Order: sequence, then C-alpha cells, then structure tokens
Amino acid sequence: MGSKGKRRFKVPKAPAAQAQQLEQLQNQMAEMEAMLAESTVTATAGGGAVTVEMTGTQELRSLKIKPEVVDPEDVEMLEDLIKAAFNEALQKSRNIAADKFGPLTGGLDIPGLF
Repeated sequence: MGSKGKRRFKVPKAPAAQAQQLEQLQNQMAEMEAMLAESTVTATAGGGAVTVEMTGTQELRSLKIKPEVVDPEDVEMLEDLIKAAFNEALQKSRNIAADKFGPLTGGLDIPGLF
C-alpha cells in the first residue's frame, strides 16, 4: 500500500552554521578554480624540441615544436615527443590542483575533482 502522498521521511535541514561553512567552502573552491585557470605549467621533451604549456585546469594553452624536429620520414618520433611533453604538463597541472585543493578537502580523494 502506498503512502498516499505523505512524506514518510523528513530530510534534516543543515543548521545555519553548517550551511554557512558549506557556502564558505564553495566560495573558496570557486576562488581556487579561478586561480588554477590563471596558473600555467610548462613541460618539454626531446631537449626542448617540443614545449607544452597547460593551465592548472588542464587546458592546453600552447604547443611549440622546433622546426628542425619536423622530419616527414619520422613522424612517429614527433608524435612521441608531443605525447611525452603533454603528459608531463598534465601531471604537473594535476599536482598544482592537488596542492591547491588539498587543504580544502582535508586530504580526501574526491574522484573527478582534479
């Protein structure tokens, strides 16, 4: 038999102090995200043949390739250099995010946060 529209369980409301703390945390996280978007990391591969610049929010900002590295006979090497530089920049960017958000999350590992 159904509840005929009655609420069987009440959802507890957060006390005002907790709601205020949550709002402060959300504001701090928004500020950190803005700071991450402004920060950049740079990584190179092949002795500087390929340089990748990425934001703290994992957005590729620039990719530079020295002309002498471009060899039509060895495209695979260039692809490897780009991947290596990109992955290094990505890891550096993730480290920045973890450093910035770590104090806010109390060291919790929240999947998808950064």
